[in-house]
Amino acid sequence: MTQSLLHQILDYANRANPYPIYEELRKTPVHHEEDGPYVVSTYYEIRSLLHDPRLSSDARNLASTTHDPLAESAQEEESALPPSFLRLDPPEHDRLRRMTNRPFGPPHSPHRVDGMREELHGIVSGLIDGIGDTDRFDLVDQFSYPFPVTVICRLLGVPREDEARFHVWADTIAASLDPDPSADPTERGKASHDARMQLGMYLAGLIEERRKNPGDDMLSELATLKSEDGTMTTMELLSTAALLLIAGHETTVNLVTNGMLTLLRNPDVLERLRADPRLAVPIVEELLRFEPPVQLVPQRTTLADIEVRGVTIPKGASLWLVLASGNRDPQRFEDPNRFDPDRKDIQHLGLGSGIHSCFGAPLARLEAQFALSELARRLENPRLLEDPPPYRQNAVLRGPRHLSIACDGIGP
Repeated sequence: MTQSLLHQILDYANRANPYPIYEELRKTPVHHEEDGPYVVSTYYEIRSLLHDPRLSSDARNLASTTHDPLAESAQEEESALPPSFLRLDPPEHDRLRRMTNRPFGPPHSPHRVDGMREELHGIVSGLIDGIGDTDRFDLVDQFSYPFPVTVICRLLGVPREDEARFHVWADTIAASLDPDPSADPTERGKASHDARMQLGMYLAGLIEERRKNPGDDMLSELATLKSEDGTMTTMELLSTAALLLIAGHETTVNLVTNGMLTLLRNPDVLERLRADPRLAVPIVEELLRFEPPVQLVPQRTTLADIEVRGVTIPKGASLWLVLASGNRDPQRFEDPNRFDPDRKDIQHLGLGSGIHSCFGAPLARLEAQFALSELARRLENPRLLEDPPPYRQNAVLRGPRHLSIACDGIGP
């Protein structure tokens, strides 16, 4: 019996290359199976829906008759804390996002991200210096995973001596986002719950400390913020800090790893980047189109009947927007299956769009640019040892779980 397209998307056997499935999916731009979600796969329709106020990010608006395994698992993951602004609609979403943005970006903090350049360079250099055996090393475990967690720690103001504990919690929570048929679900759930509780207690203590003795870090500013939107409660602060950690960490791991995998598969582009680090900017933009770290956005619910390409999606339905499919839509991008950093027209969906566009996009871009340009510059004759590599189980946050690489040496 042939698997439905929905099951094929979720099937781990297709994780290394889901793009033929997306190509099939685009033949029916609005795809629906029985009581499951409506799946939209074409560029212009996805972009329009991302800006449509009739779409909700709040799972409480989902009709009880709809079955959506991705939305249900996300609700379970976040049950320990109130929903982050990622899972809310205006006006609550707008209030919390505005408050979070004050210490992060323009107009109130225009230099927060750009001011981290020297620190980012130092973290990247330190991780590359620590690679050790160049006959075989795992880019994910030794570089892509520790890099964004360390950055988030510095951004929030986690003391250096506590960063190791933070890494352990982040790794445990990150592992829980991936389905694992071989693991005991009870033990796995307990490990994730315990890590979230320990992280929450730690952050609660750090927030109280920052309220008494604020520094120049982002958590201090959020903890002491008084604005036209009021102040954040401790629970809102905890949800926001957890969102910054998990969303900011997971997407950047995949962006860097997918990026290095793509460069190793395109050695001519890797050589160009080695010779000219400025190419990191267009390379990262093309990567966000070609191999986006977030493949699809599942947690959307219709607040009214919406017609898309002749199909009426009823109120209360679950909606999946397959960003990675839209990014390879030939109706929007010429020769979409070719990795081309010289592409001129690159309005990709890799960081979303609309009110829920990626909050950490400026930092994610900068992290990936530093990471890939330094890896290209310092790794001598790097090569893949396994292609395709083993992927994570997650169909939403798609990326290699390990990326085994060898090189002839590490330059200064």
